[in-house]
Amino acid sequence: MDYRLTDFLPTTKKELELRGWDEVDVILFSADAYVDHPSFGAAVIGRTLEAAGYRVAIVPQPDWHGDFRDFKKLGRPRLFFGVAPGCMDSMVNKYTANRRLRSEDAYSPDGRHDMRPEYPTIVYTKILKQLFPDVPVILGGIEASMRRLTHYDYWQDQLRPCILCDSGADMITYGMGEKTTLELARRLSEGERLRDIRDIPQTVYLARKEDIPGGIREDDIMLHSHEECLRNKRAQAENFRYIEEQSNMMHASRLLQGINGRFVVVNPPYPPMTTEELDASFDLPYTRLPHPKYKGKRIPAFEMIKFSVNIHRGCFGGCAFCTISAHQGKFITCRSKESILKEVKQVMQMPDFKGYLSDLGGPSANMYGMGGRNKNACEKCKRPSCIHPQICPNLDTNHQKLLDIYHAVDALPGIKKSFIGSGVRYDLLLYRSKDEAANRAAQQYTRELICRHVSGRLKVAPEHTSDRVLRLMRKPSFQQFYEFKRIFDRINREERLNQQLIPYFISSHPGCQEADMAELAVLTKELDFHLEQVQDFTPTPMTIATETWYTGFDPYTLEPVFSAKSPREKLAQRQYFFWYKPEERRHIEQSLRRIGRPDLIKKLYRK
Repeated sequence: MDYRLTDFLPTTKKELELRGWDEVDVILFSADAYVDHPSFGAAVIGRTLEAAGYRVAIVPQPDWHGDFRDFKKLGRPRLFFGVAPGCMDSMVNKYTANRRLRSEDAYSPDGRHDMRPEYPTIVYTKILKQLFPDVPVILGGIEASMRRLTHYDYWQDQLRPCILCDSGADMITYGMGEKTTLELARRLSEGERLRDIRDIPQTVYLARKEDIPGGIREDDIMLHSHEECLRNKRAQAENFRYIEEQSNMMHASRLLQGINGRFVVVNPPYPPMTTEELDASFDLPYTRLPHPKYKGKRIPAFEMIKFSVNIHRGCFGGCAFCTISAHQGKFITCRSKESILKEVKQVMQMPDFKGYLSDLGGPSANMYGMGGRNKNACEKCKRPSCIHPQICPNLDTNHQKLLDIYHAVDALPGIKKSFIGSGVRYDLLLYRSKDEAANRAAQQYTRELICRHVSGRLKVAPEHTSDRVLRLMRKPSFQQFYEFKRIFDRINREERLNQQLIPYFISSHPGCQEADMAELAVLTKELDFHLEQVQDFTPTPMTIATETWYTGFDPYTLEPVFSAKSPREKLAQRQYFFWYKPEERRHIEQSLRRIGRPDLIKKLYRK
């Protein structure tokens, strides 16, 4: 497929001239390379506005040093500047859990490290406000969404206020921003002033008490102020329970938080998108390619998803360390089969496509088509997870709709195999509901997944072996992993396959002690695993685990929770992943004696 330069959103003055434009309505600044693909947020927002008739330009990875020419080159937009700092939080993108620089920036050409600043949301906004003080700056993307209220910042090791305070921007559109951004553009286009626009769902703004529409209402939730959270960690923990519950409710309340004589006002989210709305977003005329300016350069994140197709939005897992439900919500919105097949056919037209889809999934591999049977119960539900501490009896866990998608895709001539690269929830596969059809579909899905959709290695995420730690993670008991492994091994034997199960684990999660990691080492050794997919817990803004880690309290029970924090404590936990390495043995034996568990030495080192 040959694309012209004008098939992409314009990024330079010359590209505006090619379209005959002398002015644009919205200019988006992105800290990622510009990849015109539905997995990249700036492209989605740009294409959504374009489809509604607005002129949109995008400035990817502007140079924030020197004379700021990248910020000036397209002039001032008619409506607003949008700052979309990237698909990942900039600090997670840049640093490991040990605060070391990552080996590459996956969203930059050739993985270069110098293409984005730390906290681009703040850096870009301050520059734009300096150059164009009267033009509204609207924040979107994961970095601003997850920093919409007082939050703990691991890299600065301090509590930070709403990012509007640090950046000087005018408004945040949080979560998946298509509807919010369109409504905002429409209202500004009709001549309303931004300071009068206070009622759009899924927006955040700063206001004095007298400027809050309707004043402080009875149904608003008043959080502890930023100043109170600085004084008292327990107040921060109490806040977070409300923040999490309201971001996962069908009909949420407005949240207010005092700071320095003003209030941060968080309007409730829109209801989940309909299938038609989600299809419309995915069916926009994306080229699915990096902008031609990157010709000859590799963008690692694009290479990873180039031959994959996203089939739904939302995740009801509610894992304590994950931001997906805070960003996309817990309710699943599915694309139609027609929309999915249309995109698969586009992938098949790509010149280097060899017949293998790398992933047919989403935030989770196997939640497509699932939701509450009784919608009225879902309308009132506050639970952040539909499957923890146990699977909600109202949840329809039938995998049949997902199987229908797999079958339709695999029947396309030219598709040799569709792999499932997203995380599979084996607790959904093992669940036995009262609906026998759902139970049969789960068994069929498990067999088809293992036989047809695994590229030799199936990755799953038990995350830990200790049920106490798993409860804090909101993950199922490790007994379920044993059960799934038995099924996996049996199907491999029956089908004469030689496939591996690759488990993911996390160390230093809140609640995890050294002895828990020592037992994890013994249990995974007994299962004959030499672990490779492992990580230290990284506190990221707006997760329940981060707030527990920082405050020392479980936000729901307010009971104290231990967390390993110092580099020495974290290393003491991490070493147990690598018990099989000869160089770790002496340290591990010393640690086991120190924590009073010399009994485990024999189990790890029988000789």
